[in-house]
Amino acid sequence: MQILENSKIKEKLYIEKLDNGLKIIVLPKKTRKKYIVWSVNFGSIDNKFFAQNENEMTVVPDGIAHYLEHKMFEQKNGKNSLDVLTSIGVDANAYTTNDHTAYLYECTDNFDEALDEFMDYVQNPYFTDENVEKERGIIEQEIMMYDDYPEWSIYMNAMKAMYKNNEINIDVAGTKESIAEINKDKLYKIYNSFYYPNNMIIVLSGDFNPENIINTIKSKITMKRLDDPKRVYNEEQDEIVQKYIDKEMNISMPIVLVGYKDGNISENKIKKDIAIEILSIILFGKSSSFFERLYETGKIISAPSINYEFSKTYAHALIQIQTNFVDEVIEGINSRIEDIKKNGITEEDFKRAQKRVYGDFIKDYNEVSTIASIIVSDYFKNINSFDYFEEFNSVSKEYVEKVLKELFIEDKKVISVIKPTN
Repeated sequence: MQILENSKIKEKLYIEKLDNGLKIIVLPKKTRKKYIVWSVNFGSIDNKFFAQNENEMTVVPDGIAHYLEHKMFEQKNGKNSLDVLTSIGVDANAYTTNDHTAYLYECTDNFDEALDEFMDYVQNPYFTDENVEKERGIIEQEIMMYDDYPEWSIYMNAMKAMYKNNEINIDVAGTKESIAEINKDKLYKIYNSFYYPNNMIIVLSGDFNPENIINTIKSKITMKRLDDPKRVYNEEQDEIVQKYIDKEMNISMPIVLVGYKDGNISENKIKKDIAIEILSIILFGKSSSFFERLYETGKIISAPSINYEFSKTYAHALIQIQTNFVDEVIEGINSRIEDIKKNGITEEDFKRAQKRVYGDFIKDYNEVSTIASIIVSDYFKNINSFDYFEEFNSVSKEYVEKVLKELFIEDKKVISVIKPTN
């Protein structure tokens, strides 16, 4: 067993890689809560691949990763594992992202009883024509719900404006047309191609004895190691697709999203992510001149947020805010960025933002579900979550200024707006 310790936050990761390739990570914490997440390196962007021992490329319908996530709870005995877990008092769920799918539960009691059901359903899928068809209507409703969700619409529009070919512009749930093509054979094909131990990770956080829980999980694993399928991704152009995109929806106040496509996805992502967190506070935090001016004049009611999203095939920064003064706020964002580019960042502002970001990182380790989810997300980006703390001091004021000048440029900028319906 490998033990990674971070003295800065006084936390330890206990890591065991089984003979079949499955990696188990335990972060013990003195709390009543226990949290487990079992995740597979397969998400919405993985729609083309050469399966093991096959020479012909497989192309699957958009939304199949999400559809499979829904169907994993169905069991041969007629029960639904989500219902079984809920009935014994645990909070169970699952989710699908661009690059991974996760199954999880959290509880204060009955962890061991729930573990038996959990380990069973992830390793024993049961798909029939009938139960696959039954789910179609449920997922169609979910697609419609997301279509009516303004924060999701503004994000997907930004992705379509930013990327021409990259699979990031595929909706995780797919479309009504794409999920109509999904059947039990395609679901089994996906499961048998990607749901194997050396393509998975189990992360636990809470009141665990690492050696005991790892041995317990070992005894319940029946999966065998497989060769990786060869994934195929579209080549993406450097340029954006369009500068501006908008949509009318039933909302009371417009939402604005300004995105910047990152052309340098090979750069140290941890270091850049920290730099953008620091920039978020300097540019638009509540003590910034941008926020004070627009807040005092009633143009905004909260500070914009900046997020840096990245994976193996894409990277971008997104600035989002809600306002009735769309043009003025967009101009304010542009002016603030250009002003800091021209005049630089003061040492005082840098130190203040740096301290705030470091504190936020530490807070993430207080909640078992948050830290386990972070570890999973980072793992599929080939990142050790502890590296954020190790890399932190290497992010200088000069580096933050460099990121601002190189990433936040006009040629790579898109604007997505959701407007109230007239």
